[in-house]
Amino acid sequence: MENEEKVVEKNAQQPEDSSSTMSATVTATAGETKTTKNEKMFRLFLLFMMTAQNSTVVLISRYTRAGVSNEDSYVINDLIMVQEFGKLILAAALEYNATNGHLVRSMKENIFDRPKDFFRILIPSLLYLVQNSLLYVAISNLTAPMFQVTYQCKLLTTAVVSVIMLQRKYSLKQWICLTALGIGVAIVVLGAQSDSKKDASDSNEEGEDANVQNLFVGLMAVTIACLCSAFAGVYFEFVLKRPTNDGGEARAPVSMWMRNVQMAFFSICIAYINMVRDSDRGVTGLVDENNDPVIKPFMHGFTGWVYVVVMLQAGGGLLVAAVIKYADNVLKGMATGVSVVTATL
Repeated sequence: MENEEKVVEKNAQQPEDSSSTMSATVTATAGETKTTKNEKMFRLFLLFMMTAQNSTVVLISRYTRAGVSNEDSYVINDLIMVQEFGKLILAAALEYNATNGHLVRSMKENIFDRPKDFFRILIPSLLYLVQNSLLYVAISNLTAPMFQVTYQCKLLTTAVVSVIMLQRKYSLKQWICLTALGIGVAIVVLGAQSDSKKDASDSNEEGEDANVQNLFVGLMAVTIACLCSAFAGVYFEFVLKRPTNDGGEARAPVSMWMRNVQMAFFSICIAYINMVRDSDRGVTGLVDENNDPVIKPFMHGFTGWVYVVVMLQAGGGLLVAAVIKYADNVLKGMATGVSVVTATL
């Protein structure tokens, strides 16, 4: 009788155990769904911010370069140095907040104690510096819509570099889309070339001596910038997401804020070297007491709109790092593609 009672009690408990297991499973699934939804919302927020930043930077940068005489225009290297200083300050402040005030200890652990890992950031820093310099050259020689469209070639170059460096695989549909993108850019470029020849002939007939944009220089600058962007973005994603080694033992990846501190430091050093070596900064149009032309001083031609570009670029660099950290270069390229429409409008 006792054995029969135990069997009955055991069978009575089984539905309760099953219902508890089912409740736990439903709760876990709901939690995972909520987490996935939050991640998607955060990625959409990053997409919106990247779109707004890309569109605004192109339009304002174009405004600061177009219609400005050579004597009044700023030196691109000066702009890059100032914006990298801003990025360094912002990244350091965010790292200070992330480490609860232990910024100095974080710098010691990730810079001074691991110089080899620190110098890996020199490669993307150099590539990003070249890219930023060429982008301003391209903006000065291309219209904003033309620049935005041709700059989309970096999606194609990024995909190829991702396959080579990260062994990433893309579907046939994705390759078809990338190929269509390349064909579309080629059509735009061919149309722009015919329009440029027509405008040049009209200017010669009217005898105008205006500051004519150089389409070839702009396209070459965009092409090299696309290659630099692809290599720098994929390499930075590789460095940002991979775990680092500490004496043969794996440790957590360095935070993206510290990586931006490192990258900004190298960019400032390279920009300073370029400024010292640059003997052709241009002249201001004024003369000194010896009747010699006055060389453009540091931050010459910086207006209020130029400082807006500095702030947008400094914040945009950190935004790019966040996109690469929490998504990948595909989302970054998608944001740039959406910005083509907004900038054109």
